[in-house]
Amino acid sequence: MLIKRFYDDKLAQASYMVGCQATGDAVVIDPHRDADFYVDAAEEEGMRITAVTETHIHADYASGTRELAKKTGATMYLSDEGGPGWEYEFAEEDGATLVRDGDGFEIGNIRFRIMHTPGHTPEHICFEVTDGAASDKPMGIFTGDFIFVGDVGRPDLLEKAAGVEGTMEAGARQLYKSLERVRNMPDYLQIWPGHGAGSACGKALGAVPQTTLGYEKVVNWAFACETEDDFVHSVLQDQPEPPVYFAKMKAGNRDGWGVLGHLPTPDHLPADRLEEVIATGAPVVDLRRRTAFQGGHIPGTLSIPFNRSFTNWAGWLLPYDKPIYLLAEGGEQEAVSAARDLAFIGLDNVAGYFGVGAFNAWVESGKVLESAPSIGPEEAQRRLDAGEVHLLDVRGTAEWNEGHIPGAHHCHLGTLTDNLDSCPSDKPIVVACRTGARSAIGQSLLLKHGFDNVINLEGGWVGWRQAGLPVSTE
Repeated sequence: MLIKRFYDDKLAQASYMVGCQATGDAVVIDPHRDADFYVDAAEEEGMRITAVTETHIHADYASGTRELAKKTGATMYLSDEGGPGWEYEFAEEDGATLVRDGDGFEIGNIRFRIMHTPGHTPEHICFEVTDGAASDKPMGIFTGDFIFVGDVGRPDLLEKAAGVEGTMEAGARQLYKSLERVRNMPDYLQIWPGHGAGSACGKALGAVPQTTLGYEKVVNWAFACETEDDFVHSVLQDQPEPPVYFAKMKAGNRDGWGVLGHLPTPDHLPADRLEEVIATGAPVVDLRRRTAFQGGHIPGTLSIPFNRSFTNWAGWLLPYDKPIYLLAEGGEQEAVSAARDLAFIGLDNVAGYFGVGAFNAWVESGKVLESAPSIGPEEAQRRLDAGEVHLLDVRGTAEWNEGHIPGAHHCHLGTLTDNLDSCPSDKPIVVACRTGARSAIGQSLLLKHGFDNVINLEGGWVGWRQAGLPVSTE
């Protein structure tokens, strides 16, 4: 038996390939959209992908299940437990095999048993796996977004992200019953979760790649709750804001994304087209580090640095109904990688990229680069106390509630575009976050939308606290 784990840092998402070495057959569980990646991985192991499946209709990334099945001819196994509104719309057309609790399928000598574990979503299933060549006892469970290392899947996404009212508490109670179902299963069972630290599908996910059920019974807060009501209260408290693109992912994964064949490769555009593109209002994303953007950038561009947080903030801030352009100082390789990450959340319309030459051409044509200034905590406090600035905190609600700068105004970065009217145009705006990274993105967004005096709080909330300045928890 072969188990390979694939992990995408930007999505904090794990997918798995499980293969039978006796027959060469393999199944891929919870694939992302890059089908070629899994085909190549299977070939390297001498395997062929004969099945593909997923634990649920994902909210945080575009599923590659349909894409991979089309490319390989593999059988799709999909949950039939969702009920009205959460059934796979493409299942019949694509000839998928629908599975319910207690059903099973085999990959060579490996047996998979379906466990319906609702709570995170109504249709959520897990896969209990048994290596028939070694034992008739199960060895572990692929838990998707049900049980994580140190946490459980959040039950509030349908209501908060997909807008299905009245599902949050009901989902929490379903999740508690699903946990009760596995409580008496053997402690030795391996747990292979669908996400790691940094995912918005939970609030306290661990960074360890896998765990055991017995260990989770000891350390996971969810198993320590004494009553159902205690669990419901705890699981719904202080969950991070779900990115706005989650609703798009839910609908796209339920209805079926169009099959790409291969991930898009953006064209390299001539530098003299950049001004014309900016004038159309289409987003032009500067992928450079925030310090480079602050030192000098092309007016009208949006800073989303190409780092581990890129996909998250792109999903919050970029539109699905407009072409997207990239400013890639790193050239073709960086642009292709960024376009791949955008495709993972369904942002397929990357119309092209501009290289480092665009910056040189901009200056050589007589146009000016715009700077994005910053100030330290002491200067920010002086100007705030004097009423000279509007201080905008773009952290999450839970962070704000734990403590914030007295006199600050709160607006989560992801919702800033929809709340521009609340930002004053008659005084400078100082943007703050935890360390200065998110606020730099917010600064660029405000500059793009015509606010001409926007300052980043260098060091953010951490720097403010270190300077011993006043804090509030009101």
